[in-house]
Amino acid sequence: MRFSSIIIQPFRPEDSIDRGFITEKLEEIFSLPVVWKSPMGLPAAAFDPARRQYLGGYFLRELLPLVQGENIVLGIVSVDLYEPGLNFVFGVASGYTRTAVISTFRLHNSFYGLPEDPAVFNERVLKEAVHEIGHTLGLGHCPNPECVMHFSNSIADTDRKSYMFCPSCYSKVKAAIGL
Repeated sequence: MRFSSIIIQPFRPEDSIDRGFITEKLEEIFSLPVVWKSPMGLPAAAFDPARRQYLGGYFLRELLPLVQGENIVLGIVSVDLYEPGLNFVFGVASGYTRTAVISTFRLHNSFYGLPEDPAVFNERVLKEAVHEIGHTLGLGHCPNPECVMHFSNSIADTDRKSYMFCPSCYSKVKAAIGL
């Protein structure tokens, strides 16, 4: 299958993401144009008041109308996400619908009591975006701790890995997107 673009759908409230950096790197990695949509509101049904978190799967449903033609849709939220059985997730994706969402909530240094660092924050956003887009292309988690497809159980795992695919995973990406 040949994909036509990566659509990025931010949700309000928006975070201070360097859109130019994210766009440039995603286009470089996937050889696809990146298109940013206007922000949309959070799905109210996704909020779990007991947890004070949002269920990630609800966002995938909100993104479905944007899957037209052969594109991949990535949502970006600034709220904390979870999935059943997990305390939190950095992101969620579906290879079946080609939709994914990432949360910036735990990507800020301030979440860990550290001074903010925009460069570190934007690199974390990029890593999670590339990781979840990889899942939309059918990739699973990689055992290589430096590969972007390695599972991140903590921010230390995210910081340790690259925003690039290892050679094995990148060959799968190229096959999936028709390069």
